[in-house]
Amino acid sequence: MVLYGASGHCKVIMDSVFLQGDTVEAVLDDNPKKEHIFEIPVVKAENFKITKNTLLTISIGDNKVRKMISEKISAKFHKVIHPTAILSKHSSVGEGTVVMAGAIINPDSVIGKHCIINTGAVIDHDCNIGDYAHISPNASLAGDVKVGQGTHIGIGASVIQGVTIGKWAIVGAGAVVLKDVEDYAVVVGNPGRIIKYTEK
Repeated sequence: MVLYGASGHCKVIMDSVFLQGDTVEAVLDDNPKKEHIFEIPVVKAENFKITKNTLLTISIGDNKVRKMISEKISAKFHKVIHPTAILSKHSSVGEGTVVMAGAIINPDSVIGKHCIINTGAVIDHDCNIGDYAHISPNASLAGDVKVGQGTHIGIGASVIQGVTIGKWAIVGAGAVVLKDVEDYAVVVGNPGRIIKYTEK
């Protein structure tokens, strides 16, 4: 398979790939700053022929950039799931999504495409995570939480049951979300409060 994006995030995904028993042919990057990651060659993306049959995962943490890359190339987007992650057989994970070490996804939760469910994150029952969202390390979502497309839930944040968080919102590190959050809102603190809105 091939990874797209030679970042620190790439290292974590690559480690998961190796632990799954799979191999990485190359890491693609638009502006390579290194020649290898874990002895895997880093190649300028425009010099690598991607076909609709190329098995590829986008290894970039920025939600907007993942969306842009996924929409501009045609490939067979591959999900990567660390062997220590716990996924209910009654949950689903979309194409291109990565689930890191120790993450938990409970029954009837639906994870969209090209998401990041990061190290130790907890997605409880009946949650719905929109495409391109990022649930950071040790963030916890209680049951029946809805997270919109492209939203970033910061490290260690907590969201109580039944809350809806809109698209392209940001929940800051350690925030405690007790009520619904509008699209594009930036939420911080305990209890969480909106401090501004991101640009649409």
